[in-house]
Amino acid sequence: MDHDVYGVGIADESGVYNGMAAARLDGVAAWQKSRHSNSQGSCVEFARLPGGDVAVRNSRFPDGPALVYTRAEIEAMLLGIKDGEFDHLTAS
Repeated sequence: MDHDVYGVGIADESGVYNGMAAARLDGVAAWQKSRHSNSQGSCVEFARLPGGDVAVRNSRFPDGPALVYTRAEIEAMLLGIKDGEFDHLTAS
């Protein structure tokens, strides 16, 4: 997988691209990952952006690409996770 591809896609009104380098996102105070993450760094991290959107990056590639979602998209995903809608993705 190539983690050096940035700026892919269409910029939103703030100039943020999905897939842009996480380090290039303006206004990120802190990245947060789940306390359930493992010691090998196999997790995703989330950061709230100044306009209310949420950026997501792979913790193994902190300078790699970040995907940006609206609050509504993140809320829908979290509700689905809480409801168990995605449990089949981690089943053996």
